[in-house]
Amino acid sequence: MGLRSRFVWTAAGWVVLVAAALAAVALALRGRLPDPMAVHWGPSGAPDGSAPLTAALAAVVVTWLLVGCGVCVAAALKPRALRRRAGRMGFGAVLGGGGLACLALQLATVSANLDAPDWRRAGGLSLAALLVLAGLALGGWLGALAARPGPDEVSLRGCTDADLLELRPGQRAVWVSSARNGWLLAIGASLTAAGAGLLVAAAFGGETGPWPLLVVMVVAGLLAVALSSVRVRVAEDGLQVSYGPLRLPRRHVPLARLDRAWAEERFPREVGGWGVRGLPGAATVMLRGGDCLVVRYASGGQLAVSVDDAERGAALLNTLVLQAAR
Repeated sequence: MGLRSRFVWTAAGWVVLVAAALAAVALALRGRLPDPMAVHWGPSGAPDGSAPLTAALAAVVVTWLLVGCGVCVAAALKPRALRRRAGRMGFGAVLGGGGLACLALQLATVSANLDAPDWRRAGGLSLAALLVLAGLALGGWLGALAARPGPDEVSLRGCTDADLLELRPGQRAVWVSSARNGWLLAIGASLTAAGAGLLVAAAFGGETGPWPLLVVMVVAGLLAVALSSVRVRVAEDGLQVSYGPLRLPRRHVPLARLDRAWAEERFPREVGGWGVRGLPGAATVMLRGGDCLVVRYASGGQLAVSVDDAERGAALLNTLVLQAAR
């Protein structure tokens, strides 16, 4: 059985397993749920919307089947993406994160409605909503980790070990490049402003909503702003990667810890979206699809950053690493 067949059959098994678990929860507790049941909660945390019991329980199952089957079809039609570690990890993250998020959403909705005499008297979702976010993050990480083993066929462009820059004796060179995602910056700023405003209103007695969700909004917004831009610098002191408008946080890697670099094309659909994707040792800073500077550490890990003029940056980094080794 080839790589594509193994991946597709494993993914299909996971889709069926999650769908069965979602259906089992609904069927086992159906007699203890009101009909209709609460499916939407307002800013105050009280339920303000309902749906028929069967439709509400089936909605999550249908949503999961659409997501899971879509990933399976995409994996079957794109065998080239499966031969790349980043592509497999992207598919695995969607399957893992989507599956656990759907399970957490189903459990949170059912637990809020459990034994309620009427949907208007259902419980709140203030802390249960955090369970959905935790399931999404944990499932995405575990799914990517499970899909990581296997071959990694990359499409190298430009720089290899033989493609170096010719520097005269004593000549010093520096390469700097950057990229920015305006949409990510706007979304992050909006989330931060909205969350901070609601927290201030809550502090003065306003009825705004569960404060844990507001804190999550602010933190998510600040992370989005911090990861909305990236700047890469290659010089004799090594590789420096800095993030955000303030160039913070900043990471510096000396030449002694680097093995080689190359230019490679990567796209958001292959790595799971925009922002910082992947796991430590196999991460991609994706702000726009296309050219990426990929750096391999001496320890075997990799870091890819979507920046312009990646070929020249890789050539200079390979040259400096070779000089340092000599």
